[in-house]
Amino acid sequence: MFEKLRKKKPKERLSRRFSAVGVALSLILSFDVFSATVEPGEEGPSRFKAMGVVIPSPAPDRMDTEGDGPFDRLVVENVMLVNGLGAPPRGPVSIVISGDTIAQIVSYPPKPVPGEHRVDARGMTALPGFIDAHVHIANPYEGVVGPITPPEYVFKLWLAHGITTVRDTGSVMGLDWTVSHAARAARNEIVAPDIVPFAMFPGTSLAQFEISDEQGARDWVRAVKARGAKGVKLRGGTEEALAAVYDEAQRLGMGTASHHDQNGVYHMNVLDSARLGLDSMEHWYGLPEAMFNDRTIQDYPADYNYSDEQWRFGEAGKLWSQSAQRGTKTWQSTIDELLARDFTLVPTFTIYEANRDVMRERNAEWHEDYTLPALMRFFEPDPRLHGSYHFDWTTGMEVAWRDNFKRWMSFVNDFKNAGGRVATGSDSGFIYKVFGFGYIRELEMLQEAGFHPLEVVQAATRNGAELLGMEGDIGSISPGKRADIVLVEGNPISNFKLLYGTGHMKLNREKGIVERVGGVSYTIKDGVVYDAKALLSDVREMVSEARSGLVP
Repeated sequence: MFEKLRKKKPKERLSRRFSAVGVALSLILSFDVFSATVEPGEEGPSRFKAMGVVIPSPAPDRMDTEGDGPFDRLVVENVMLVNGLGAPPRGPVSIVISGDTIAQIVSYPPKPVPGEHRVDARGMTALPGFIDAHVHIANPYEGVVGPITPPEYVFKLWLAHGITTVRDTGSVMGLDWTVSHAARAARNEIVAPDIVPFAMFPGTSLAQFEISDEQGARDWVRAVKARGAKGVKLRGGTEEALAAVYDEAQRLGMGTASHHDQNGVYHMNVLDSARLGLDSMEHWYGLPEAMFNDRTIQDYPADYNYSDEQWRFGEAGKLWSQSAQRGTKTWQSTIDELLARDFTLVPTFTIYEANRDVMRERNAEWHEDYTLPALMRFFEPDPRLHGSYHFDWTTGMEVAWRDNFKRWMSFVNDFKNAGGRVATGSDSGFIYKVFGFGYIRELEMLQEAGFHPLEVVQAATRNGAELLGMEGDIGSISPGKRADIVLVEGNPISNFKLLYGTGHMKLNREKGIVERVGGVSYTIKDGVVYDAKALLSDVREMVSEARSGLVP
């Protein structure tokens, strides 16, 4: 019944995808001219505009051939159900959807109703729409070396991997640009997940716009709230300013997320931030530092340079070994305090995976068909860029990072086992991680950390919804919740690889051949049914055109 979802787009549409995508011009050394005129939430993009970088055009409107619905009544029948609430798979069941809402779940196919639409999901598993709690819709750094990744490419890869909601931590393409996309996505005017935009606080990470005083910080939070931000992302700043941001954000009902930049972690580690009201820590910075026993500052080499990113990330791989050991009083008391403060960890294991095996990430099988050439160029080593730092990455560095991962994963798993909330975030678009694919890899790495597959699904669904304060609307397949559902062939609880857009290679013993199985079949978002295979086909065309030189 969804034949029209697989129709090709008009060729002229393909050429529009990359229109107005900027290429970097000459670097400009001073950005002071912008500091007095930039709107709150636009500080970061203005810096890149001063370098000649042009932010991509907005995503094109959704075409009639892209997505089907919502329907007055849609029945997904004969499907195995994983509801996201910790219950084991059960089925087959039928999920009845009315408009954009799940109406009921029954253990038998309901009687047909005139005018309804049905999906026979025999052999498939239904999971709640995934929530990526840490994303960037591409990033302006790409414009230093080539065209910035267009939003249509990003959005379609997310939806093709079952991601129906994202939290944009920083709105680095500009708050107005991101809020506009969020509004269009909410109305299903574009092919995109729902977007929750967080603005980037201009603390020490944006020195030319730094706000260091309490009143300035409060004014800035109020301003970005008025411009559509749902939360604030922080990387650092003065104690006075950070305390004001957390207090004002709580007062206004906004979320907060922090990457505890090593330049400011001495006076504001994870526990310090949590005591001020921080909702979630991103990555892992600031957590080992909160558990130092025999030092107060990381053991930096005497000639260390933080601005050299290989040095920065190389030394970061030794940090957990300098912190309290698993099972110690300090380790446990840290977990206990974070639990008491209803804190959330968003570890983003996947974005650091190249540090333990750079060859694996550089040669991931999806790069051939799904990575834009300009994005791959951005991934390659270049000291001008953020995250492109494997200049001379050694075996010893990888060994150190493998140990780092073991200790880090142990803490995250212990926190989860104690009742703590862990949400799934990918931070893709850096360090060889491609949108959508990086998110599925994060699911695998959570399982590696010790999570049961059903706990992984909780982290990807219910926990993300709770972090966003949206648990009443999304996060599980339950009557009354929004119809955000992932349909995938086979049983992803037994193998998350089935969720990759490239599928999973499996030997068919009867035929004696290796087959590719899986890949998301359909992603339902707000009751709109998207053919995930068709979305991936669109992305492959974008990549093919870029490689053939038909687009910039």
